[in-house]
Amino acid sequence: MNAIVRTTFAEPHPGLAEGADPITTEIVRQGLNAAADHMKRSLIRTAFSPIIYEALDFAVAFYDADLCMLAQAPTLPAFMGTLGFCVREAVEGVGGPAALAPGDVILYNDPYGTGSHPQDAAMVVPIFVEGRLVAYSAIKAHWLDIGGKDPYCTDTLDVYQEGTIFPGVKLYDAGRLVTDVYRMILANSRMADMVIGDINAMVAGARAGAEALAAIVERYGAEVFGRCVARMYAHGEALVRSWFEKLPDGVYTASSVIDSDGVSGVPVPFGVRVTVEGSGIVVDLTDCPDQTPGPINCPLPSTVAACRLAIAFLAGAGEQPNEGHFLPLEVITREGSLFHPVRPAPCFMYGIPSDHAIELIIRALAPAVPGSVPAASGGDINALVWWGNREDGGAPWADGAPHPVGQGASPSADGASALMYISESATRFTPAEVWEARNPWRVERLALAEDSGGPGRYRGGLGLDLSFRCLEDQYLTSALARTALAPWGLSGGLPGRPNRLTVEYPDGTTEEHSLRTRIPLPKGTIVHLRTGSGGGYGDPSERDPRAVADDLREGYITEDHARRHYPHALPARSR
Repeated sequence: MNAIVRTTFAEPHPGLAEGADPITTEIVRQGLNAAADHMKRSLIRTAFSPIIYEALDFAVAFYDADLCMLAQAPTLPAFMGTLGFCVREAVEGVGGPAALAPGDVILYNDPYGTGSHPQDAAMVVPIFVEGRLVAYSAIKAHWLDIGGKDPYCTDTLDVYQEGTIFPGVKLYDAGRLVTDVYRMILANSRMADMVIGDINAMVAGARAGAEALAAIVERYGAEVFGRCVARMYAHGEALVRSWFEKLPDGVYTASSVIDSDGVSGVPVPFGVRVTVEGSGIVVDLTDCPDQTPGPINCPLPSTVAACRLAIAFLAGAGEQPNEGHFLPLEVITREGSLFHPVRPAPCFMYGIPSDHAIELIIRALAPAVPGSVPAASGGDINALVWWGNREDGGAPWADGAPHPVGQGASPSADGASALMYISESATRFTPAEVWEARNPWRVERLALAEDSGGPGRYRGGLGLDLSFRCLEDQYLTSALARTALAPWGLSGGLPGRPNRLTVEYPDGTTEEHSLRTRIPLPKGTIVHLRTGSGGGYGDPSERDPRAVADDLREGYITEDHARRHYPHALPARSR
């Protein structure tokens, strides 16, 4: 059955917005953004795990009492679009708004409400001013382990294998720690000390954000604050609608193929249908298979988040969005399908179809906005998760990180090299020094991959070549996608290279992996990660010879590559 999904939880109040002073509104808007950044910084400074304080694998935001997003800090975009669902389900899980009190902290990590795997948990703090519930602060962050069959899984068969689920429980009740919940968390994690450290940091960050937002409401009063918020929402909506009004009405489509569901090994095709009508847009994801046996099913919150990300990429004008920016968007899904699975379908690798859908929506709209859409990027976060027990003492350890890819070339510029994929665009690439100081491996190669960018009038961005030497026995989960599908070029541009992982064992044998859980890595094994590059834009024969010369000088391409794709740019004696 098809379902029309509301992507926002409340309608704006235009009458209320008309009474707001524009200067005060801008001060309130910037104050909210600053408060969200304060929440972000508090979490970073107190977190235990590099995946939070270095990779920034988290999101922070404020929501009003109607569950509309007030502000966010630049953090993990894929999480950001799901936080409204997290807040709604967390609050309902403890009995609704009437069951809340000052000092409460709610823990929620049910994948069908967060849109993620159970390791991506949310902390929600209700914010009261003068006894009235005015807003919520929320943080969603990745925990290293919460009792799944493995710390990171690509082969689960149902959601119950993926981790311990907390379906909306109070971790703090009116300021008092609920010790039973705390002890359950400790009992269900292989790395309990690290996880508890990160949980305490999340609580501190959400409380810091709550205090900062409450101060803004107290400064201006609830009535003025409400009018300013309504005007913020109205501005965001008008901005996005003005962009879509310029597009020709019509139906735009695109299709692609996911490598595998992680279990069957069978490719998974799907398509998107984007309808532009007036100032609104409808993204239809019903042209996809039924939910799969393997864990690439994408729960509804992350499906909505993918659509929001694509729209923000195209029409957001670089602003930090609020709820108003997404009012023009409608999403249609099919219950029981890849993009609207039902329990107990596994969904640990939900990010694969979500990430794929973002670029496919953008590609579908390319004919409607000629000159504004880039070629494909490496298309994946290339997540690797490592764990084991240390040789000296046997202490458990784990670490994980996304890795950068090349970005697609645009109609006016080469693609950027080695940046995080759009769904992780505010995250960071962990420094090699941090990796080597904390983990039993050595980074032996970290370099831009020459010749990897898709040729074109404008070249695709380069991927990365990384090699890790294992200094102790350990395990690795490879969560690579887009290993079979090369990043597409546009307008005659050629494709880039896909992602690739090769494990080189001490005896000289090698294995290739994409989605694979718990790969044994004996001491001395070398793991080679080759992240994907961007596709090219335009015919390579039209590339400026000076740009080719610059690429040769900088080592981005070799002379053999230039001879194959840009012979017009080489001196006659070099051809």
